[in-house]
Amino acid sequence: MLVAAGILIAALLIPLIRMINAAPAVVSHAGGVLNVSIGQVDGRLIAVSAGRDATVRIWDLITKRQIGDFAAEELDGLPLSGRERAIFAVAFGELNGRPVIVSGGWDATIRIWDPLTAKQIGDPLTGHERSVVSVAFGQVNGRPVVVSASNDATIRVWDLTTRKQIGKPLGDRSGLIASVVVTELNGRPIIVSGGRDGTVRIWDLQTGKQIGEPFTGHESNVVSVAVGQVNGRPVIVSGGWDATIRIWDPLTAKQIGDPLTGNERAGSPAAISVVNGRPVIVSGGVDNTIRLWDLADRKQIGEPLAGHDRAVTALTVTQLNGRPVAVSGSDDQTLRMWDLTTRQQLGEPLRGHIATTTPTTTNQDN
Repeated sequence: MLVAAGILIAALLIPLIRMINAAPAVVSHAGGVLNVSIGQVDGRLIAVSAGRDATVRIWDLITKRQIGDFAAEELDGLPLSGRERAIFAVAFGELNGRPVIVSGGWDATIRIWDPLTAKQIGDPLTGHERSVVSVAFGQVNGRPVVVSASNDATIRVWDLTTRKQIGKPLGDRSGLIASVVVTELNGRPIIVSGGRDGTVRIWDLQTGKQIGEPFTGHESNVVSVAVGQVNGRPVIVSGGWDATIRIWDPLTAKQIGDPLTGNERAGSPAAISVVNGRPVIVSGGVDNTIRLWDLADRKQIGEPLAGHDRAVTALTVTQLNGRPVAVSGSDDQTLRMWDLTTRQQLGEPLRGHIATTTPTTTNQDN
Protein backbone atom coordinates (compact mmCIF):
# COMPACT_ATOMS: atom_id res chain seq x y z
CA MET A 1 0.00 0.00 0.00
CA LEU A 2 1.27 3.37 -0.95
CA VAL A 3 0.43 6.08 1.58
CA ALA A 4 1.67 9.56 0.91
CA ALA A 5 3.39 11.07 3.93
CA GLY A 6 4.68 14.26 2.53
CA ILE A 7 4.86 16.42 -0.56
CA LEU A 8 7.21 18.90 -1.37
CA ILE A 9 8.71 22.10 0.22
CA ALA A 10 10.71 25.59 1.77
CA ALA A 11 11.70 28.67 3.85
CA LEU A 12 14.99 29.89 5.26
CA LEU A 13 16.89 32.05 7.65
CA ILE A 14 16.35 34.01 10.87
CA PRO A 15 12.62 34.62 11.41
CA LEU A 16 10.77 37.88 11.58
CA ILE A 17 7.26 36.66 12.34
CA ARG A 18 4.15 38.76 12.29
CA MET A 19 0.89 37.27 13.44
CA ILE A 20 -1.85 39.18 11.63
CA ASN A 21 -5.11 37.75 12.97
CA ALA A 22 -7.01 40.79 11.78
CA ALA A 23 -5.41 40.88 8.33
CA PRO A 24 -7.62 41.41 5.30
CA ALA A 25 -8.30 38.49 2.99
CA VAL A 26 -5.91 39.90 0.40
CA VAL A 27 -2.42 40.59 1.80
CA SER A 28 0.21 40.31 -0.83
CA HIS A 29 3.13 37.86 -1.24
CA ALA A 30 5.81 39.93 -2.93
CA GLY A 31 6.91 37.50 -5.61
CA GLY A 32 6.13 34.20 -7.27
CA VAL A 33 4.90 31.36 -5.07
CA LEU A 34 7.30 28.41 -5.24
CA ASN A 35 5.71 25.83 -2.95
CA VAL A 36 2.63 25.24 -0.82
CA SER A 37 1.79 22.72 1.90
CA ILE A 38 -1.31 22.11 4.04
CA GLY A 39 -1.73 21.03 7.67
CA GLN A 40 -3.70 21.49 10.88
CA VAL A 41 -2.83 24.01 13.61
CA ASP A 42 -5.10 24.12 16.67
CA GLY A 43 -7.87 22.49 14.65
CA ARG A 44 -7.63 25.06 11.85
CA LEU A 45 -6.89 24.07 8.26
CA ILE A 46 -3.77 26.02 7.35
CA ALA A 47 -1.81 26.52 4.15
CA VAL A 48 1.84 27.51 4.19
CA SER A 49 3.33 29.07 1.07
CA ALA A 50 6.96 29.77 0.18
CA GLY A 51 8.04 32.46 -2.23
CA ARG A 52 10.76 34.28 -4.06
CA ASP A 53 10.31 37.20 -1.67
CA ALA A 54 12.10 35.17 1.06
CA THR A 55 8.94 34.67 3.11
CA VAL A 56 6.85 31.78 4.24
CA ARG A 57 3.26 32.89 4.73
CA ILE A 58 0.57 31.18 6.77
CA TRP A 59 -3.07 31.22 5.63
CA ASP A 60 -6.30 30.17 7.31
CA LEU A 61 -8.12 28.32 4.52
CA ILE A 62 -11.54 28.76 6.13
CA THR A 63 -11.37 32.55 6.49
CA LYS A 64 -8.91 32.93 3.57
CA ARG A 65 -6.90 35.34 5.68
CA GLN A 66 -3.15 35.51 6.16
CA ILE A 67 -2.43 34.87 9.84
CA GLY A 68 1.34 35.15 9.91
CA ASP A 69 4.63 35.01 8.05
CA PHE A 70 8.28 34.16 8.50
CA ALA A 71 10.51 36.68 6.72
CA ALA A 72 14.18 36.10 5.95
CA GLU A 73 16.15 39.04 7.29
CA GLU A 74 19.82 38.11 7.21
CA LEU A 75 22.33 35.33 6.65
CA ASP A 76 25.51 35.19 8.78
CA GLY A 77 24.90 38.80 9.82
CA LEU A 78 24.73 40.08 6.25
CA PRO A 79 21.67 41.43 4.43
CA LEU A 80 20.05 39.11 1.92
CA SER A 81 19.18 40.15 -1.60
CA GLY A 82 18.12 38.66 -4.91
CA ARG A 83 18.41 34.91 -5.41
CA GLU A 84 19.89 34.08 -1.99
CA ARG A 85 16.60 35.10 -0.38
CA ALA A 86 14.43 32.57 -2.24
CA ILE A 87 12.60 29.88 -0.27
CA PHE A 88 11.98 26.83 -2.42
CA ALA A 89 10.26 24.23 -0.22
CA VAL A 90 7.89 23.88 2.74
CA ALA A 91 6.21 20.95 4.44
CA PHE A 92 3.90 20.44 7.43
CA GLY A 93 4.69 17.73 9.96
CA GLU A 94 4.60 16.82 13.64
CA LEU A 95 7.25 16.69 16.34
CA ASN A 96 6.45 15.44 19.86
CA GLY A 97 2.74 15.83 19.17
CA ARG A 98 3.06 19.44 18.01
CA PRO A 99 2.74 20.79 14.47
CA VAL A 100 5.93 22.02 12.85
CA ILE A 101 6.85 23.56 9.53
CA VAL A 102 10.06 22.60 7.75
CA SER A 103 11.59 24.77 5.07
CA GLY A 104 14.51 24.72 2.67
CA GLY A 105 15.98 27.45 0.55
CA TRP A 106 18.77 29.10 -1.34
CA ASP A 107 21.11 29.18 1.69
CA ALA A 108 21.37 25.32 1.59
CA THR A 109 19.85 24.97 5.07
CA ILE A 110 16.77 23.26 6.46
CA ARG A 111 14.88 25.15 9.15
CA ILE A 112 12.20 23.99 11.55
CA TRP A 113 9.50 26.35 12.77
CA ASP A 114 6.84 26.13 15.48
CA PRO A 115 3.68 27.79 14.07
CA LEU A 116 2.12 27.96 17.54
CA THR A 117 4.93 29.98 19.17
CA ALA A 118 6.08 31.69 15.95
CA LYS A 119 9.66 30.62 16.67
CA GLN A 120 12.39 28.83 14.79
CA ILE A 121 13.22 25.60 16.63
CA GLY A 122 16.97 25.36 17.20
CA ASP A 123 19.69 26.02 14.70
CA PRO A 124 19.34 25.26 10.99
CA LEU A 125 20.21 21.78 9.78
CA THR A 126 23.33 22.04 7.64
CA GLY A 127 25.10 19.64 5.34
CA HIS A 128 23.82 20.37 1.86
CA GLU A 129 26.26 22.26 -0.32
CA ARG A 130 23.72 23.98 -2.56
CA SER A 131 20.11 25.15 -2.40
CA VAL A 132 17.48 22.86 -0.87
CA VAL A 133 14.63 22.49 -3.36
CA SER A 134 12.29 19.91 -1.80
CA VAL A 135 11.45 18.63 1.71
CA ALA A 136 9.12 15.92 3.00
CA PHE A 137 8.23 14.32 6.34
CA GLY A 138 8.40 10.61 7.17
CA GLN A 139 9.17 8.09 9.90
CA VAL A 140 12.02 5.63 10.43
CA ASN A 141 11.52 3.07 13.19
CA GLY A 142 8.84 5.26 14.74
CA ARG A 143 11.02 8.38 14.79
CA PRO A 144 10.09 11.51 12.80
CA VAL A 145 12.46 12.37 9.97
CA VAL A 146 12.77 15.00 7.29
CA VAL A 147 13.93 14.11 3.80
CA SER A 148 15.54 16.89 1.78
CA ALA A 149 16.64 17.17 -1.85
CA SER A 150 19.23 19.63 -3.02
CA ASN A 151 20.94 21.05 -6.04
CA ASP A 152 24.09 19.38 -4.72
CA ALA A 153 22.57 16.21 -6.30
CA THR A 154 21.94 14.48 -2.97
CA ILE A 155 19.01 13.42 -0.82
CA ARG A 156 19.58 13.61 2.93
CA VAL A 157 17.58 12.17 5.82
CA TRP A 158 17.46 14.00 9.17
CA ASP A 159 16.32 12.81 12.60
CA LEU A 160 13.99 15.56 13.80
CA THR A 161 14.47 14.66 17.46
CA THR A 162 18.27 14.65 17.53
CA ARG A 163 18.54 17.12 14.63
CA LYS A 164 21.28 14.95 13.14
CA GLN A 165 21.72 13.61 9.62
CA ILE A 166 21.04 9.88 9.39
CA GLY A 167 23.69 8.00 7.44
CA LYS A 168 25.33 9.16 4.26
CA PRO A 169 23.64 11.22 1.55
CA LEU A 170 21.59 9.26 -0.99
CA GLY A 171 22.51 9.62 -4.63
CA ASP A 172 25.72 9.37 -6.64
CA ARG A 173 25.80 13.08 -7.55
CA SER A 174 25.28 12.14 -11.19
CA GLY A 175 22.12 14.23 -11.51
CA LEU A 176 20.30 16.99 -9.67
CA ILE A 177 17.17 16.01 -7.72
CA ALA A 178 14.16 18.29 -8.03
CA SER A 179 11.44 16.65 -5.94
CA VAL A 180 10.95 14.08 -3.16
CA VAL A 181 7.93 12.49 -1.50
CA VAL A 182 7.86 9.98 1.37
CA THR A 183 5.44 7.06 1.34
CA GLU A 184 5.15 3.31 1.95
CA LEU A 185 5.41 0.39 -0.45
CA ASN A 186 4.54 -3.10 0.79
CA GLY A 187 4.88 -1.83 4.36
CA ARG A 188 8.35 -0.37 3.81
CA PRO A 189 8.97 3.38 4.10
CA ILE A 190 10.34 4.68 0.82
CA ILE A 191 11.39 7.90 -0.85
CA VAL A 192 10.27 8.63 -4.40
CA SER A 193 12.44 11.19 -6.17
CA GLY A 194 12.27 13.03 -9.47
CA GLY A 195 15.50 14.14 -11.08
CA ARG A 196 16.82 16.53 -13.63
CA ASP A 197 18.19 13.54 -15.51
CA GLY A 198 14.59 12.72 -16.45
CA THR A 199 14.29 9.75 -14.09
CA VAL A 200 12.06 8.70 -11.21
CA ARG A 201 13.78 6.64 -8.50
CA ILE A 202 12.68 4.74 -5.40
CA TRP A 203 14.84 4.60 -2.25
CA ASP A 204 14.51 2.50 0.89
CA LEU A 205 14.16 5.09 3.66
CA GLN A 206 15.62 2.78 6.31
CA THR A 207 18.66 1.49 4.43
CA GLY A 208 19.26 4.45 2.13
CA LYS A 209 19.61 2.09 -0.82
CA GLN A 210 18.04 2.63 -4.24
CA ILE A 211 15.37 0.03 -5.02
CA GLY A 212 15.58 -1.27 -8.57
CA GLU A 213 16.51 0.66 -11.66
CA PRO A 214 15.44 4.25 -12.40
CA PHE A 215 12.11 4.75 -14.20
CA THR A 216 12.88 6.31 -17.58
CA GLY A 217 10.63 7.93 -20.14
CA HIS A 218 10.68 11.66 -19.53
CA GLU A 219 12.74 13.52 -22.07
CA SER A 220 13.73 16.28 -19.67
CA ASN A 221 13.75 17.19 -15.96
CA VAL A 222 11.22 15.59 -13.63
CA VAL A 223 10.08 18.45 -11.41
CA SER A 224 7.30 16.83 -9.35
CA VAL A 225 6.29 13.43 -8.02
CA ALA A 226 3.12 12.28 -6.26
CA VAL A 227 1.75 8.95 -5.07
CA GLY A 228 -1.71 7.38 -4.95
CA GLN A 229 -3.74 4.28 -5.78
CA VAL A 230 -5.74 2.97 -8.74
CA ASN A 231 -7.99 -0.04 -8.19
CA GLY A 232 -6.12 -0.86 -5.00
CA ARG A 233 -2.68 -0.78 -6.63
CA PRO A 234 -0.04 1.84 -5.85
CA VAL A 235 0.94 4.34 -8.54
CA ILE A 236 3.51 7.09 -8.89
CA VAL A 237 2.73 10.22 -10.92
CA SER A 238 5.51 12.42 -12.28
CA GLY A 239 5.47 15.77 -14.04
CA GLY A 240 8.30 16.88 -16.28
CA TRP A 241 9.78 19.71 -18.28
CA ASP A 242 8.83 17.75 -21.38
CA ALA A 243 5.24 18.92 -20.72
CA THR A 244 4.06 15.39 -19.89
CA ILE A 245 2.61 13.67 -16.87
CA ARG A 246 3.48 10.00 -16.56
CA ILE A 247 1.97 7.26 -14.41
CA TRP A 248 4.13 4.41 -13.08
CA ASP A 249 3.51 1.07 -11.40
CA PRO A 250 6.17 0.92 -8.64
CA LEU A 251 5.73 -2.84 -8.25
CA THR A 252 6.58 -3.61 -11.88
CA ALA A 253 8.70 -0.49 -12.54
CA LYS A 254 6.70 0.04 -15.74
CA GLN A 255 4.97 3.11 -17.15
CA ILE A 256 1.19 2.74 -17.30
CA GLY A 257 -0.20 3.81 -20.66
CA ASP A 258 0.85 6.78 -22.71
CA PRO A 259 1.96 10.11 -21.18
CA LEU A 260 -0.72 12.69 -20.39
CA THR A 261 -0.25 15.86 -22.42
CA GLY A 262 -2.04 19.16 -22.34
CA ASN A 263 -0.19 21.49 -19.99
CA GLU A 264 1.82 23.55 -22.44
CA ARG A 265 5.57 23.93 -22.05
CA ALA A 266 7.89 23.18 -19.16
CA GLY A 267 7.17 21.37 -15.91
CA SER A 268 3.91 20.46 -14.26
CA PRO A 269 3.41 20.40 -10.49
CA ALA A 270 1.08 17.48 -9.80
CA ALA A 271 -0.98 16.12 -6.91
CA ILE A 272 -3.51 13.31 -6.48
CA SER A 273 -7.01 13.65 -5.03
CA VAL A 274 -10.29 11.74 -5.05
CA VAL A 275 -13.29 13.38 -6.76
CA ASN A 276 -16.70 11.68 -6.78
CA GLY A 277 -15.06 8.47 -5.66
CA ARG A 278 -12.49 8.37 -8.48
CA PRO A 279 -8.75 9.07 -8.23
CA VAL A 280 -7.83 12.28 -10.04
CA ILE A 281 -4.53 13.90 -10.96
CA VAL A 282 -4.44 17.68 -10.54
CA SER A 283 -1.70 19.36 -12.56
CA GLY A 284 -0.54 22.90 -13.20
CA GLY A 285 1.36 24.34 -16.12
CA VAL A 286 3.28 27.22 -17.57
CA ASP A 287 0.15 27.89 -19.65
CA ASN A 288 -1.34 29.38 -16.41
CA THR A 289 -3.97 26.63 -16.10
CA ILE A 290 -4.85 23.72 -13.84
CA ARG A 291 -6.06 20.47 -15.35
CA LEU A 292 -7.82 17.44 -13.91
CA TRP A 293 -7.17 13.93 -15.20
CA ASP A 294 -8.96 10.69 -14.42
CA LEU A 295 -6.17 8.53 -13.03
CA ALA A 296 -7.88 5.26 -14.00
CA ASP A 297 -8.66 5.98 -17.67
CA ARG A 298 -5.95 8.64 -18.10
CA LYS A 299 -8.25 11.18 -19.77
CA GLN A 300 -8.54 14.90 -19.09
CA ILE A 301 -11.70 15.87 -17.21
CA GLY A 302 -13.40 18.90 -18.74
CA GLU A 303 -11.76 22.17 -19.66
CA PRO A 304 -8.70 23.59 -17.85
CA LEU A 305 -9.31 25.72 -14.76
CA ALA A 306 -8.31 29.29 -15.57
CA GLY A 307 -7.63 32.21 -13.26
CA HIS A 308 -3.90 32.58 -12.73
CA ASP A 309 -2.20 35.22 -14.86
CA ARG A 310 1.18 33.48 -14.94
CA ALA A 311 2.65 29.98 -14.62
CA VAL A 312 1.26 27.64 -11.97
CA THR A 313 4.35 26.73 -9.93
CA ALA A 314 2.94 25.06 -6.80
CA LEU A 315 0.02 22.75 -6.13
CA THR A 316 -1.44 20.67 -3.30
CA VAL A 317 -4.80 19.11 -2.43
CA THR A 318 -6.87 18.68 0.73
CA GLN A 319 -10.43 18.30 2.03
CA LEU A 320 -12.39 21.40 3.03
CA ASN A 321 -15.75 20.82 4.72
CA GLY A 322 -15.71 17.31 3.30
CA ARG A 323 -15.11 18.43 -0.28
CA PRO A 324 -11.91 17.95 -2.31
CA VAL A 325 -10.10 21.21 -3.01
CA ALA A 326 -6.82 22.21 -4.60
CA VAL A 327 -4.60 25.10 -3.55
CA SER A 328 -2.39 26.47 -6.32
CA GLY A 329 0.45 28.98 -6.26
CA SER A 330 1.70 30.98 -9.19
CA ASP A 331 4.28 33.39 -10.51
CA ASP A 332 1.42 35.92 -10.48
CA GLN A 333 2.13 36.17 -6.70
CA THR A 334 -1.18 34.61 -5.64
CA LEU A 335 -2.59 31.45 -4.16
CA ARG A 336 -6.00 30.28 -5.36
CA MET A 337 -8.40 27.69 -4.00
CA TRP A 338 -10.45 25.44 -6.28
CA ASP A 339 -13.43 23.20 -5.61
CA LEU A 340 -12.51 20.06 -7.54
CA THR A 341 -16.11 18.85 -7.71
CA THR A 342 -17.65 22.01 -9.17
CA ARG A 343 -14.36 23.03 -10.86
CA GLN A 344 -14.86 26.59 -9.61
CA GLN A 345 -12.45 28.96 -7.88
CA LEU A 346 -13.34 29.51 -4.22
CA GLY A 347 -13.40 33.21 -3.41
CA GLU A 348 -10.76 35.79 -4.22
CA PRO A 349 -7.07 35.02 -4.68
CA LEU A 350 -4.81 35.00 -1.62
CA ARG A 351 -2.06 37.52 -2.23
CA GLY A 352 1.23 38.06 -0.44
CA HIS A 353 4.51 37.29 -2.27
CA ILE A 354 6.31 40.25 -4.09
CA ALA A 355 8.14 40.10 -7.40
CA THR A 356 11.95 39.79 -7.47
CA THR A 357 14.47 38.77 -10.08
CA THR A 358 14.94 35.27 -8.63
CA PRO A 359 14.88 32.54 -11.33
CA THR A 360 11.77 30.42 -11.76
CA THR A 361 11.14 27.29 -9.71
CA THR A 362 11.99 25.12 -12.71
CA ASN A 363 15.43 26.70 -12.87
CA GLN A 364 16.63 26.68 -9.26
CA ASP A 365 20.36 26.74 -8.82
CA ASN A 366 23.05 27.87 -6.42
